[in-house]
Amino acid sequence: MAALAMIAGSACGQGSVGPDVIAGDITGPQRWGTVGGITGYSIGTESCNIGDEDLLWDDELGDGTPANLHPLMGQNIFRLKDGRFEQLGQSWLKHAFLALNLGGLCSNNCMPSSLGGSGLGPGCNDPYSAGLNGSQSGLGPKFEVNPTKGEYPWPFTGDGQSGNSIYKRIQVNNNDVNPSLNSGALYFGEGQYISPDDAAAGNDDNNASYRRITVGSLQSGGYNLSFTGATQRGKPALQAWQDFDPAVTLVFYDVPFDGRYIVGYKVTDNGDGTWHYEYAIQNLNSNRAAGSFSIPVGDGVTVSNVGFHDVDYHSGEPFDNTDWSATVASNSVTWNSPTTHAVDPNTNALRWGTVYNFRFDADSAPENVDTTLGMFKTSATNSFAIPGVGPAAIANCIADTNGDGILSPADFSAWVAAFNAMAPECDQNADGSCTPADFSAWVSNYNAGC
Repeated sequence: MAALAMIAGSACGQGSVGPDVIAGDITGPQRWGTVGGITGYSIGTESCNIGDEDLLWDDELGDGTPANLHPLMGQNIFRLKDGRFEQLGQSWLKHAFLALNLGGLCSNNCMPSSLGGSGLGPGCNDPYSAGLNGSQSGLGPKFEVNPTKGEYPWPFTGDGQSGNSIYKRIQVNNNDVNPSLNSGALYFGEGQYISPDDAAAGNDDNNASYRRITVGSLQSGGYNLSFTGATQRGKPALQAWQDFDPAVTLVFYDVPFDGRYIVGYKVTDNGDGTWHYEYAIQNLNSNRAAGSFSIPVGDGVTVSNVGFHDVDYHSGEPFDNTDWSATVASNSVTWNSPTTHAVDPNTNALRWGTVYNFRFDADSAPENVDTTLGMFKTSATNSFAIPGVGPAAIANCIADTNGDGILSPADFSAWVAAFNAMAPECDQNADGSCTPADFSAWVSNYNAGC
């Protein structure tokens, strides 16, 4: 892929050459049970092949072809609350096994595959219910999948294995959807396909779709969820942040020869002389993953309330869930994964199919900057500049002796007090001492303005 950055564009591409799978509809969700305050859910996905060639759907060895030539389906749940778009849970991956070649969902011109159930023809659709996508025996882990190429081993790890009611399914903490704890929150479900021939055709950036979720009653220890409104085809979950909050900016960035990231950000004036900077980054299909994120900070800026949010792996995935650390320097705020890929390949990185959040407050309004996204798996180029915003430098207004942010006669009284106290604010000519000459310097600085 060539590097691509575009501000506030649509995430939905319409492929026409080769196989091109999208999540044409998202159904369910289904609630399975609750363990320790965590409820397991699954989401149904109905695929559409909007390309002009068959999409392979092969999961058997008996026909003499590889069995790892079928789509995988990932399922995720998100929350938009108080201006923050966060991922609440993720599932293991449903391995597809039979394509029904139906018509009418995305096209009225279904051309059934000559391969029968081992292919999804152009214009055809195939439904997998929430119950089927939550069937534990057919769910495989994410760790052994290369999302950029759509590659994975066969048989997959955990094939045929089942467990308790939340095992391998979307796992959501009840407190994160409890209506009494989340006033005004909006919820979303996402379905995403990974398929080797779709990726090889270069049609893998429109494979995720989202749909809004409503929270219902508490039943048997978990909350019932239901979908409302239409499925937003080809729009990954982070697009919902901008769709429901026009103050959000999205930047789509394709790492060369790897995959796509979506960087979203919003800045809010706190009304007290500080601004809140909120970032969310979705790794759509990058195999290299991200291991760091840095935002420039202007001179003189004070940064506070630095935060981070990720989503847990579970059910035997080998990835660590330790939070990223944050470092505030004089010119940047930087978050890093707990360690490097060379030290621990399973440390917590921003891997495909997940959204991570980065946030802080600063006492300066935003300006356009280049943020830096660092790759987890190293290669020739290991960091990429992505357009964003960061706090601008604070001008050193030396005549503002009382530090209230404005020049007024009150600053003269403040200078006199500083002179009498031999305070640092007295030194207006920067000679390192407090003398009557600083009065003339203060007048000059005052007249020059800030």
